Order: sequence, then structure tokens, then C-alpha cells
Amino acid sequence: MLMNFHLSNRWTLHAIAALLVINGGSVGSWAESHSPLGNSIARGAGKTIIEGGTGAPGFVPVVTTVAFHAESTDGGVTGAFECLALAPPVASGTGSGTFTVKVMYVTGTVKTAVVNGDTVTLTGTATITGLGAGTNVPFTFEAREGGPGSNAILMTAGLKFNETLLEGQFLIGKRKD
Repeated sequence: MLMNFHLSNRWTLHAIAALLVINGGSVGSWAESHSPLGNSIARGAGKTIIEGGTGAPGFVPVVTTVAFHAESTDGGVTGAFECLALAPPVASGTGSGTFTVKVMYVTGTVKTAVVNGDTVTLTGTATITGLGAGTNVPFTFEAREGGPGSNAILMTAGLKFNETLLEGQFLIGKRKD
């Protein structure tokens, strides 16, 4: 009975745990490489830093959390785009390394997606709070496929943000691993 099982043999427990990890990793890898991405054009999520931060004269750093996806549908494209930009409450000194002040939030609907090699350009409209605030504001988001170090550009409300991915992944098109 399972109720009477004692963990006196640690080697057995470690062997079982190792098999579960190996099996889980294998199943996860197999599922990822064999599952269809369906109609996925692009998707990604991560943390970025904006080149130059808030710009001159203060150059306060700005980090973003970004997520997006775009799929082809019958006769079109559907998807979503999210970007939350945060800055520190003070430019220097205590608190200047904590990103707690919301500078901008963009939540939008993707209407077009164009893939050019390892880059995707998404366009759509968004509701924006903070910088560039408004509703039904057009946006363009361009992302280069890859992990940390990949680049992205968000253009909206007359603003342009050059971003570098610090954490996360941008995937473009259907992958054949």
C-alpha cells in the first residue's frame, strides 16, 4: 500500500525523481517540436529596456514588459499587443533602481502582420494611458526574432521607442526544429 511506503531508500527516490524530470523534459521537448503552431505568425513576451530611457536631459531608465501574438485567420490577421513601461520614482540615489512608476500602458489589437526574414511588423490600434494617451491610437511594433539582445521598435502617438530584449523570447513564423 502507498500509505505504508517509507522513504528509507533515498537512492530509489532520487532515481524516480530523475526519471520524472528526464521524462517530463523529453515529453515537453517533443510536444513543443511536434505540436503545430497553427496559424501563428509571431508571438513573444519579455522584459525590455528602452534606449536612452526618458531622453535628454535626464536620461532616466525605462523598462517595459511586452507581450504580443498574431495569427492568420480566414481572410485576415488577429492578435493582441501589450506593453507596460515603468520608470524609477527618482532619477538618482535611493529608489532610482526600482521601476515602480507607470509611464505608459499600451493595450491593443493587432490588425496586420508582415514577416520579412527574421522580423515581424505588427500594426493595429490601442488604448494608451500615460504618454501618448488615447483610444483607437494607431501603433506599429517591429520585433526581431530571438532571445535577450533582440531588438524591437514601438511607434505610436508620434513617439518612437527603440527597445532591447533583456529577458524572454520573440518567435517569428512557423518553426521547424
